[in-house]
This record gives sequence, structure tokens and C-alpha cells, in this order.
Amino acid sequence: MLKAKSLYHLIVYSIVFIIILISFFTFTIINNAHEELQEKIHTLKTDYTNSQKALLKNHVDYVIKFIDYYYKQNKDSKQLEDIKKDVIIAINQLKLSDNPNEYIFIYDFEGNVVLSSNEKLNVGKNFLNVKDSSGKYPIVELIKESQKENGGYVNYFWTKPEVSKETNKLSFVNSFSKWNWTIGKGVYLDEIDRLIKQKEEAYNKKISNYTLQITSLTILLILYSIFIYKNATILIVNDVKEIGNYFKESQNNNDPINENKIIFGEFKVIANYATDAMNNMKLRSSMLEDLNKNLEIKVNEKTKELSNLVQSQKQFIKNSVHEINTPLAIIRTNIDLLKMKVPNNNYITNIESGSKIIQYIYDDLSYLIKKDRVTYEKEYLEFSKILKERMDFFEEIVKSNSLYFIKNIEEDVYIKFNQTELQRIIDNNLSNAVKYSFSKSPIFVKLLYISDDEIEFSVTTNSKKIENVDKIFDDFYRENNARGGFGLGLKIVKEICDKNLVIINILSDTKETKFIYRFKINEDITS
Repeated sequence: MLKAKSLYHLIVYSIVFIIILISFFTFTIINNAHEELQEKIHTLKTDYTNSQKALLKNHVDYVIKFIDYYYKQNKDSKQLEDIKKDVIIAINQLKLSDNPNEYIFIYDFEGNVVLSSNEKLNVGKNFLNVKDSSGKYPIVELIKESQKENGGYVNYFWTKPEVSKETNKLSFVNSFSKWNWTIGKGVYLDEIDRLIKQKEEAYNKKISNYTLQITSLTILLILYSIFIYKNATILIVNDVKEIGNYFKESQNNNDPINENKIIFGEFKVIANYATDAMNNMKLRSSMLEDLNKNLEIKVNEKTKELSNLVQSQKQFIKNSVHEINTPLAIIRTNIDLLKMKVPNNNYITNIESGSKIIQYIYDDLSYLIKKDRVTYEKEYLEFSKILKERMDFFEEIVKSNSLYFIKNIEEDVYIKFNQTELQRIIDNNLSNAVKYSFSKSPIFVKLLYISDDEIEFSVTTNSKKIENVDKIFDDFYRENNARGGFGLGLKIVKEICDKNLVIINILSDTKETKFIYRFKINEDITS
């Protein structure tokens, strides 16, 4: 909504609004007049065309009836050629129209001119192959249309005698089949253009009158608005300034506003409200200052307590991660010793699986602690070898969950990346595959070159459809809370991929879920 910042702006906006409103009405009036003109032109064209069609048909039908009548009356007493000559002479003497451009014409079915009352020099000539400016063969179409049961209309271009140039023409033709004659009459349609031009001139005159009247009204309204501004708003502005001066001076003293300096009664009421408001504001301001001082002291105390608490939590996590490492190493070492003495034992396998789960959780937490303090330098790594090693690490976890790997890993796939970050991407994808795969289903792991510059790493599982693909990389988000975990793994993966320009694509439906990662082989951005 447009807001006026001053009375001056209000007047300007009012004038602009008046101009817009009048312009809208002007446009509406002109548009309605234009639509009315177009409707009249359409009606004029339709009525003119229909009336001409009826007239042409009547004249042609009249001529055909005359020919038929004359033929029947004289066929037993005269030669056929004599009858045809008499008919042609009679038609030439018929005056069916005062317009010399409207005449009866006759062609035989071979395209030869039998009668052309306005172009007698063409009699005997063949016009079958004559083409008009639109590419149409008029005589061919006239003959073809005339051979229909009740004849028909043909629209084409033909030379108009009085202007000696091609003009759009409408003709009605019918045949006298006994003699193989096509008989027709046409009308040039440029007459309608003259009538339309008259209508448009009348329309333009009407629009000019509308425009003059509306312009005059607009000028009067603008002058009236300026008059109101000059004679009324100045007084209002003076009252507003007086109230404004009171607010300025009230900061230094407690004197009430002088109502004798205010002209309008409405502003005197506002002035009284202003006095009461200023007194209340000063009182409350004093109270707020005291309250703010007390709040500031308490906020500082609480902020210090929270800072200490956050620092303690960070230190607790660091210490916890550090303390986990030693017993975890002892557990892993003793599991290896047990496996040497008691191979292929399901209990040991389950213990080893659990210890490895703790291990990759430990690795995630360790990465989270160090990622903001450590620069992870890149080097050329054999992705194929690292991926196989990590799959070997997860082998016991996969077996204990009744799953199995299906590998499609190209050999000698190298990439410039940090090994710690690459391991986090691999581990978290393999870990999630184990968590969410259906029992006794395969986990498909694929690594291959897709071009000279890029490689693709993907993990595919038979699992439920991911409902919120956009949320799975958020902190602590988990699709299934029953499967354990902290909801941090994919967040770590997303951060590593974003800063190394790795493209992530996820395809998930009711049958399978596929995580696809596209790496640049020689990406030089520092991790």
C-alpha cells in the first residue's frame, strides 16, 4: 500500500491517482469504442457480403432460367448455334446492375470466353491457365464450382477494369449443362473498404471529442487539487510543526503545549494527547532505565555461565574421544588374538562388528572435533585400494547384519583428495547401507571412471524409500529413529563434499536407494 510521507506527497499522490483514474476511464472508453467499431465493421462486412451473395445468385439463376426458357421455346424451330447467338445478344442487353464492374460472364467447360459483357475483346480466348496473384487458377475453380448441383461461390483476384489492377472479387457461378457453359456474375470487394474507411473516420472524430473532454476535466481536477493544497495544507502544516516543536522542547523542560498557537480544533485534541503521552513516556523511560541496568547485570552473569558450560561440554567431548581410543585399541587387539585361536566363531564376529561400529563413530567424532582446527591437505590417493580396505573393515559388520557386498570397482582409480575426508565419505555411506538395508539383501558398491576428469562412487541398497531427501543432510536428522546413530554422518559427508566440489545425487524409490558421488580427479580447492 502506498503511504504518503507528507501532505505535499499526499497531494501529489492524489493528482497522480486522478491522472491514473482518468487515464483508465479514457482507455476504457476508447477501448469500448474500438470494440464497437470492430463489431460494426464485422457486421458491415458480413451483411455486405451476404447481400451481395444473394444478389449474385439471383442474377445468375435468372440468366440460367432465361437461357433454359429460350432454348426450350426455339429448339425445334432454330439451329442450336443461332439460339446461342440470340441468348448472348439478349444477355448483353440485360441491365442487371448500374455498376459497370458487375457483369455477367460465360465460359465453356474448356475455359474459353463465351460472353464477357464488360471485356468483349476477350471473347473466344482461353483463360484456363491464367493464375491470379494469390497463385489460384480462377477459371478452373469457377468451372469446377459451377458443375456442383446448385453452383457455388469463388473468391479470387481479377483485374478491375476501371483501375486496371487485380482486386479481390467474389463470384457466384452455376452451369447450363446442356451447352457445357459456366455462367456467373461477380462483385469486387473493394467497395467494402470504402464503407469501412467512412466508419473509421467517424470513429476517429468521436475519439478526438472524448479525448478533448477528458483532458479538460483532468486539467480542472489538477487545478482544484493545487488550490486545496495552497489554501488548506499550509495551515495544517503549521499546526503539525507546532506540535513537532513541542516534542523537541519537551526533552529539556516539562512545559505543556501552547494551544493558542494551534488553529484547528482537531489538532488541539492531538496536542492534549501528545502532552499526556510525553509525560507517560518520561515516567516509563525512567523505569526502563532502571530495569535495563538490572537486566544487563543478569544477562552478563548468565552469558558467562553458558560460555563456561559450552566450553566444559567441548572439553568433555574431547576427553571422551581421547579416552575411548585406548580401550578401543585394546578391544580390537584382543579380538584379533581370539580370532587366531578360535576362528569362525559367531560370538567373536558379533563382538568385532560392534567394536568396528564404535570405531567409525569414534572416527566421526574425532573428525568433528578437529575439522575447524586442522587443514586437511590433499594428495593423490588410490581410491580403489582405500575403498576395498574400508569394505574389508565393514565385512564383519555386514555379515552380522545378514547382508553381503556386490562390488564393481575399477582398478587404479586415482584422485586428488584428503585421505581422512575420503574415508569419512566411504565409511558413512557403508554404515548407512548396513543400517537401512533389508535383511539378506546385497549392498552394491561401484567405483569407475566416467571421463578423463571425473570418477563416480555409488552405494545402492534395497531399502525403504527416503521420504525427505532434502533433510537427510541436516544435523541430527534420521529417517528411522529405531536404527540408531546420531544423525551426524551424512552432515559430515555433505560438508566434505561441498567444500571439495563433489556433486551428490540421491535416487530413492520403493525398491532401492542409491547415493551417487561425482569427484573431480584433480580438484585443487584446499579442503
